[in-house]
Parts: sequence; C-alpha cells; structure tokens
Amino acid sequence: MDKLNEILHELGISKVKLAKFLGVSRQMVYNYLEFDDLNKWPKDKKVLLFNLLGIKSSDELDNIKVDTDYILNVETKLNTLIDSSIRLESDTDNLFNGMSKKQKDLMHNIVDLLKEIVDDKEDSYYILKYLYHLVQILDSSKEAKYTLAYIAKSSGFVKPLEFIFNEEEQFVFEGIMFSGFSLYRGGGASRTKIADAHKRFVEQIEHKKEEKMSRTLQLNSAKVQALKELGYTEINEKNAAEVLEKIAEIQSRVD
Repeated sequence: MDKLNEILHELGISKVKLAKFLGVSRQMVYNYLEFDDLNKWPKDKKVLLFNLLGIKSSDELDNIKVDTDYILNVETKLNTLIDSSIRLESDTDNLFNGMSKKQKDLMHNIVDLLKEIVDDKEDSYYILKYLYHLVQILDSSKEAKYTLAYIAKSSGFVKPLEFIFNEEEQFVFEGIMFSGFSLYRGGGASRTKIADAHKRFVEQIEHKKEEKMSRTLQLNSAKVQALKELGYTEINEKNAAEVLEKIAEIQSRVD
C-alpha cells in the first residue's frame, strides 16, 4: 500500500478526486488506503483502480514508472470518467426535483452508502429489498418512523431526547424497544414465551394477508359488476370517474 500511496502522490491524484473516480466518499477512500493489502478492496473498486493505473494486478505496481506520458495517460482517463460521473449525477439530480439542497445532499449520501454496502452476496439483495419495503410504509406507519428514530438514537447519531414525531408515543415506543432489545441481547426471556410470542406474530401477519385478499376479491367483484351495469368492458380515462362512483354505490349496498 505504501507503493500505491507513493504512485498516487507522484500522479497528483487527491483523495477527493480518487473518491469521485471510485464513486465513494472521501472517508471511504481513507479507509481503503488503510488496508495492508490492495486485494482487500471491494472487487469493483479494485478493478477501477487497476484500469486507471493500466495494470492487471497489484503485483505490477512495482513496475510502474511515473513519467510525463504516464501522468498524461492517467489524467486523461481520470478526467473522462469523472466527467461522465458528473453528467450522471446531474441526471440523478433530476430525480430529486422539488427537494431542498439539504434533502438532495442527504439523498446523494444515502445512495453513496448503499452503493458501498452492495456486493454480489445474496444478503445484499435482501437488505435492499427490506429497505425498499420499509420506505413503502413510512407514510402509513408511524411505528416505522419511530423505529428509524430509535435506531438513529441507539447508534449515537441522534440525541436520545430528540422527539421529531409524536413525543408521547415515541417515548413509550422507545422504552418498549429498549426493553425488548435488552431481553434479546441478555437472553433473559424464556424460549417458550418467545416461541409463543413469535407464533402470535405469524398468526397476525397471516390474518392481515387474508383480510387484504378478501378486500381485493370484493373490490374486483364490485368492479366487474359496475362495468356490467354500466355496459362497459373496461375502465379507461373517459369512464373512470363513473365506474368508480358505481363501485362505491355497489359497495354501499353490501354494507
């Protein structure tokens, strides 16, 4: 790694520029350079670095001669890829239209962190999948918001007495969460009680699924009946309001 740092210094490549090139944060670059072996880098970042330096393995670092032609060659590669990255960032910014600068910066940080933890392992996919489902319910589940706040506090990122949402509910929720995690980490709860609680947890989820399926079937049935009564074969832009009104009327008859 000393040789790599020496080469980067001779090339005049700053940590900021290398971070942009690799698509990671500056702190992550510092972390990478702390490794005692280049092969410990994430595979995709290592390949990017090898391409930049014009080598195929870390063994070739000792063969690099930093002369004028080499500096110009690396600089051209670096600037070309960074320019492409900047254009991509600009395109990504369009996704964040309507957000404040603070919100945009935070979104970029979230994306950067996700890119750093994602690899070709199977659990990486499920981490993203579960995170996606969490985001899906944030607007409808206050408990999901309270959970995020609890994790931020327990990880030391947020002050423990900061209450952005409903203070009274958050206070109770966080106390219960702390008690639960204390039992989990300390192993103080009996296996039988835990198994019973998990069984009720599974039953509650299955019940919710059945209710959702039932509501879906009822809605589909009402939609079919509404189309039939109105003489339509499908819902489109022209008849949508009329069909929805008819569906509501059919459902009120059942109620």
